[in-house]
Amino acid sequence: MSQQRISDSLKAFFSSHSVVFWHDVDAEFSTAVGDFALDGVRLVRLDETPALRIKLDMERSPDRRWLVYSTQPEPEPTKDWLLDVRLRSKSFRADSTSILLEDLGLTTLSLRSHLKDRSKFLRAKDRVEKLKRLVLPGDSAQDMDRKMLAVLVRADSPELFVMLQRLYAGFVIDGVADLAAQPKAWQDVGANDLLPAFWDLVQQQLGYMDPNPTLRDLLVRILVTDFCRSLVGDAPRQLTHFVLPERSLAANASVFVARWRSDIAQFGSYNALAQAIAQELELNSLLAGQSAEQLVECMTFEEVELRVVQDLKKRIVDGAGANMDVVRVHIARRRDGHWANPLLVSAHDHTRALAACYDALTAAADFFSLKSMHAAGFSFTDAAAAFAQYRDALFRFDQLYRHFHNAADAVEPTGWAVLHELRALIESVYSGWYIPHLGTAWAKVVEGPQGLLATWQLPEVTPQQNFFAQRVLPLYEGAVKRVFVVISDAFRFEVAHELVQHTNSKNRFKATLEGMLGVLPSYTALGMAALLPHQTLAYREGNTVEVLADGHTVATLEQRSDHLKPFGGLAIKAEDLMSLGKDKGRDLVRDHRLVYVYHDRIDMIGDKQASETKTFEAAAQTVQELSSVLGFIINTLNGSNVLVTADHGFMYQEPALDVADKSALNDKPAGTVIAKKRYLIGRDLGVTPKAWSGNTSVTAGTTAEGSLDFWVPKGASRFHFAGGARFVHGSAMPQEVVVPLITVRVSDADGAKTRSVSISLLGSTNKVVTNTQRFEFIQTDAVSERVLARSVVVSLRDGEAMISDEQSLTFDSISQLLDERKRSVYLTVQSGTHDPHKRYDLVMRDAATKVEVLRLPIKVDLAFGNDF
Repeated sequence: MSQQRISDSLKAFFSSHSVVFWHDVDAEFSTAVGDFALDGVRLVRLDETPALRIKLDMERSPDRRWLVYSTQPEPEPTKDWLLDVRLRSKSFRADSTSILLEDLGLTTLSLRSHLKDRSKFLRAKDRVEKLKRLVLPGDSAQDMDRKMLAVLVRADSPELFVMLQRLYAGFVIDGVADLAAQPKAWQDVGANDLLPAFWDLVQQQLGYMDPNPTLRDLLVRILVTDFCRSLVGDAPRQLTHFVLPERSLAANASVFVARWRSDIAQFGSYNALAQAIAQELELNSLLAGQSAEQLVECMTFEEVELRVVQDLKKRIVDGAGANMDVVRVHIARRRDGHWANPLLVSAHDHTRALAACYDALTAAADFFSLKSMHAAGFSFTDAAAAFAQYRDALFRFDQLYRHFHNAADAVEPTGWAVLHELRALIESVYSGWYIPHLGTAWAKVVEGPQGLLATWQLPEVTPQQNFFAQRVLPLYEGAVKRVFVVISDAFRFEVAHELVQHTNSKNRFKATLEGMLGVLPSYTALGMAALLPHQTLAYREGNTVEVLADGHTVATLEQRSDHLKPFGGLAIKAEDLMSLGKDKGRDLVRDHRLVYVYHDRIDMIGDKQASETKTFEAAAQTVQELSSVLGFIINTLNGSNVLVTADHGFMYQEPALDVADKSALNDKPAGTVIAKKRYLIGRDLGVTPKAWSGNTSVTAGTTAEGSLDFWVPKGASRFHFAGGARFVHGSAMPQEVVVPLITVRVSDADGAKTRSVSISLLGSTNKVVTNTQRFEFIQTDAVSERVLARSVVVSLRDGEAMISDEQSLTFDSISQLLDERKRSVYLTVQSGTHDPHKRYDLVMRDAATKVEVLRLPIKVDLAFGNDF
């Protein structure tokens, strides 16, 4: 301490006291004490002047100020001749420890010896400065050690859990765990003689004791304890010796790892270390006999997630649609956990793959449940009934098949084989049961004198060639300022259903879906022409076969735009429209009443042999892209009426096809002008029992002189496989000719507004008496187009401070039955002193927005529970 600082400090003391005692036991300033410039202060040395002399001098000069200096310790009161003077004086200390006490703002003088013991830590000025920000005046020696540890490990707060997270983060380099690592922060703890303090803190809060404690051993015990606590039934005997011994403190292990897992900045280190520990424990072999029921609450290890996936997959395979409700409940709980949480899928490849596993299992469970509802196959009274059943329900087979393959494909990069058996079973049912049975039943209402092919009309169903006249023109001629028509190539009905669900989840957007009867053959040139305004459709033969609308060729975007001009319209690609932005986009459409927007993703990908295996991926992209297009039209271009449709649908089967899938045509019939996998077009083709046949004047409304005959293969077969055969269209199966028509409108009515589901606590749970407490909640209304699912996090809090772990729950039930909308969660209370008379809170917050959904008063009386 500099002389100037001592001088300044003494002046400050004399500003309030006339006598100051200075016991400089180490005699650090015995020669310099007389050099301090203290005006009006008389220096007296106790080792040179008798105490009685000093006392008499003070009594004779009551207005003088006195500095009483000694190199001896302060005497005991019974031996202190100057006790009465000392009691009304101030004591000054200039040793480094006393100065440090003052600098840190500490009021407990007994800390002087403790701070001397921590001299290694206190030598570094930067550490002292960081420590100052944490210290409180009344801190004890234990508090000081805890805060010094926090400084050394660079923790944000002097809490053990935070410090452990920081220390264990040092075990992970570039995402790889090294259990033998000695992080620099840990070395610093040892170098500053704070290891005993650290292990004392660990013992107090976790009950961990070992003659030779290590961070590695502590981590094993924490993770195993959390795993065994959440396991239903007995823990594997190979793990029980790792479980922390004190039951109440062991609960803290679960609280710690739950907070670590939920920390966005730190959960990556948790994942890496948990996987390393699981490998060391050979956990896979220990989990082999565990069921999903036993493991459903265990979130400790990724291997648990894989075991649950394996068990649920087996149940789906064995159950073939029976008792899928239990499977769905387990899937929902695991999605709310850590390893497959949808909120974390962007952060880790394995998390993304595990989430995809549950997506695949969900699709498979729904697929087989749907099959069990139609175990006897399909039977339709007539074509209208067949069309309606596909539009209202049977399309789900195709949708779930697509969802399963999309999800299963996302798992493949990991090399996991867990879904391979299920993939084969799905394929056998879809290609070996659903498609053949649907094709047979559909053929019965398509063929014959009274069949659909004879008229290609259905009551109350818009023919695709009448789309403009029946659906666009009434809007165009009415009060609507501008009509937008979005046409997506090969946008089949089941994909459109998904877009409608997505659109209706948006505020103010109201989308409805119906089916049109597509033209036949169901291919692009004919379908696109049919959707344009026209009085006549006709084929024209030349070097190529073209479809004319009112005598105009409409094969290209430019030709379609020219065709729309008489109607005040234009045609534009979706990506070109989106690229214009707000101002240029509004300028473009300002003078047009009819805007046709063309989108092409599914057909562009599926119709090429090199990329057809990505058809389902393209379908998912189409939903996102069309959603963006709709948002741009409505929110940016102020469109209020949008129609979304397609030129045709498609059929897709995942495995490569074989000769059994080929329609047996030895040669093309004479008169053929176009020959594709799913259709032949020509003149005077005649009929064949090997294919469905007809004329476009019936199936597309072409003029008599501009019509052509066609053959299309029955069911799902192809005429040939050249150029790829998984993705096809052109024939008359429902997947190809039930063409979607989505109407999107904007409404500010309450019925068009979306909200999240409401949630309430069930029962009268208002007291927590055990470390682990179950809470049950109910979703008060079913999820619908306007009532949206909600993911939340639940915890117990003292004000804002958590006193428990935090668990995730998702409320997404569409059931009308209250019992099926219940969700429960177990919260683990951190051990410690909880005032049984104080109000704590059960707090529920939205997982995405952190908005508080629920806060209910709770009492915590763990002592009551421990007595029983």
